[in-house]
Amino acid sequence: MSTKTVLVAACALIDADGRVLIAQRPEGKPMAGLWEFPGGKVEAGERPEETLIRELKEELGIVVSEPCLAPLTFASHSYPDFHLLMPLYVCRRWEGTVKPTEGQTLAWVKPNRLRDYPMPPADEPLVPHLMTLL
Repeated sequence: MSTKTVLVAACALIDADGRVLIAQRPEGKPMAGLWEFPGGKVEAGERPEETLIRELKEELGIVVSEPCLAPLTFASHSYPDFHLLMPLYVCRRWEGTVKPTEGQTLAWVKPNRLRDYPMPPADEPLVPHLMTLL
């Protein structure tokens, strides 16, 4: 039996104070209440960078240009019913003001405080990379 691999792109938005944006998964979604890096599922025919540009506009109301997305690391995690492959990009420049357009709770967090926020298992291994970077 083969497990489906799901490709999800995530972005660590970093503000001028070196804080990282995380969003809380809303009620009614799988893993509701856990905190994650913004992003979303890569659609057919889409590159991860295109996914992030689209998702960040939809979820946060900001405009990101592709040269501002720098790949940092990736997560590879097996859940019971699928395998998640998630590249994590870093972005320090965008246009507009970050706002929760889908009613989600947002938090700007210093990297050394990220562990205070419960995250899905796939997101947790990304935290040390951000702590090293920042």
